[in-house]
Amino acid sequence: MSLIDTTQIALERAISGATVRQATLATNLANANTPGYIAQDVDFHTTLRSAMRNGTESAIENAQFLPSSRGSGPIRADGNGVDPDAEAAKLSQAGLELNALTRVAGARIDILRSAMGVR
Repeated sequence: MSLIDTTQIALERAISGATVRQATLATNLANANTPGYIAQDVDFHTTLRSAMRNGTESAIENAQFLPSSRGSGPIRADGNGVDPDAEAAKLSQAGLELNALTRVAGARIDILRSAMGVR
């Protein structure tokens, strides 16, 4: 029996996906004035959900979280598709989600440590 279960692996992968999403959204904001730049996002929720439906730890551990272009949305005359206000809101939400995921994963590790008598 392993101390690290499928739930903990999924939490760790969710943290990884949330981190990639946060970096992608930050890149969008950084390129808000770059002509021709098209905003990207990372849908790690769908990717992780699909891996979890597979039911194997391997599928969850190997889930890849890749940025993809958002095909819809307004594009300015210079070809840039970034709305700075919307990106800032998404970045804030992503930060809150990442914080929540790290707290849950940390709490699970703390429970294991406590059960083992380690402080």
